[in-house]
Amino acid sequence: MRPIIGDFDLEQFLPFRLNRAAEFIALRFAAAYKAKYGLTRPEWRTLAALGSSGRMTAKEVGVHSTMHKTKVSRAVFALEERRWLKRAQDEDDRRVEHLELTVAGVKAYRDLTRLARDYSAELLDLVGQDGLLALSSGLLAVEEAMAKRGG
Repeated sequence: MRPIIGDFDLEQFLPFRLNRAAEFIALRFAAAYKAKYGLTRPEWRTLAALGSSGRMTAKEVGVHSTMHKTKVSRAVFALEERRWLKRAQDEDDRRVEHLELTVAGVKAYRDLTRLARDYSAELLDLVGQDGLLALSSGLLAVEEAMAKRGG
């Protein structure tokens, strides 16, 4: 499809393409963990950040997962309600809380990572090994270039 107005081809604009692909992939995975665990995307992303990185503050979770603090706060509350995470106040700065998965949260994270592995295998079947390697290489190049420029 060619552009209707002007010479800008949205279909070839990298941010548009990356966002569209990421959204497609994320929504399919979100449907799987929502159906099985009733989690929202921010809850999954918060659980994943804590499961993969360990103890973090809400601000660190937000930076790690590129989520706004309001979404992180709601996700933390929901995961705490499930008893999947606990909060501990910082000894030096009482405004800061450290978040950590509980035993039940670690179990849920492990279960969800199995679901994620299954989804990764499905993507491998869909795109193929060469496609995933090319995508990974391209993403690494973008990430490295952005890191050099300061984000």
